[in-house]
Amino acid sequence: MRPQAAPDRASIGKALAVVLFVACGIAPGARPAAGAGDVVVIVNAANSTSALAAAEVSSLFLKKTEAWPDKTPASPVDLDERSPARESFSRQIHSKRTAAIKSYWQKMIFSGREVPPPEKASPEEVVRFVRSHPGGIGYVPAGTPLGSGVKILEVRP
Repeated sequence: MRPQAAPDRASIGKALAVVLFVACGIAPGARPAAGAGDVVVIVNAANSTSALAAAEVSSLFLKKTEAWPDKTPASPVDLDERSPARESFSRQIHSKRTAAIKSYWQKMIFSGREVPPPEKASPEEVVRFVRSHPGGIGYVPAGTPLGSGVKILEVRP
């Protein structure tokens, strides 16, 4: 019987990645459809934008895009990091866990490049923030009463 060759590092790394994805319940390369889950993205009612791709929404929240198409400065707002809706949003829009997004912001803060969006303790506070900022964008659990001054943004995959 001939001895088998030891697997190389790349093969081991790929196998570990698959195991981690499966353990976390994520299929490799999968991206949940935004808006199909338990959160909705909201914008100020005066915003002329009615739909964006998930990648564009992510860019606004990570402050890689700083303004809306009409040049209004974007004002993203997050829910508290312990909020289940925040975790859903992070997975749906950024395709990452909230902890990975927090790590991104720590690097940005440490390098002096940017600060994260403000965090609000409740969905009602997010709605008030978005309503009071012309470039406001946030997210809330589906079914949250919105009232006037905000609208749901359609998020495309």
